[in-house]
Amino acid sequence: MSALKNLGLNVVKANVYLDSSGKHNKLCITHASTGRKVEDPELLEAIRLTIINNLMEFHPESSSQLAMGEAFGAFQPSQKLDVDIATHIHVYDDGPERSLLCVEAADRPGLIVDLVKIITEINIDVISGEFDTEGLLAKAKFHVSYKNKALIKPLQQVLANSLRYYLRRPTTEESSF
Repeated sequence: MSALKNLGLNVVKANVYLDSSGKHNKLCITHASTGRKVEDPELLEAIRLTIINNLMEFHPESSSQLAMGEAFGAFQPSQKLDVDIATHIHVYDDGPERSLLCVEAADRPGLIVDLVKIITEINIDVISGEFDTEGLLAKAKFHVSYKNKALIKPLQQVLANSLRYYLRRPTTEESSF
């Protein structure tokens, strides 16, 4: 909680529940100065990384279930995640003014910021987002629109193809040039 407070945030509500997939913690976080919910993609990513870094520092056993644990954790994941298998992208109609974009991909630092950047680069507006990680898998849901309307089928395909291309392409370290 103090790490989130250092980011200028307050946890106003927390729920802990258990189901067949394990234990879940759900936090409602607001800006300390305004009391408003956090919507800035860069701050959302900072929150995610803060939580992951604290997990790895104070609960090193959790690193075996985190994508970052492969590089930085005390315990390596038992198997590498195949990005091609893990990547799923679906776009659904969600009323006349917006569509629902669902993305499942290998978790990594900066993923949320990159997703929002790709979506907005093709002139699609992000109305809201919801993010979760399950082990090495990141799950994101975005309500999106194009000119305040739901995405038509061809634009849904362009969006899905753009995200699929970006999420599956191999990365090259700049130092290799």
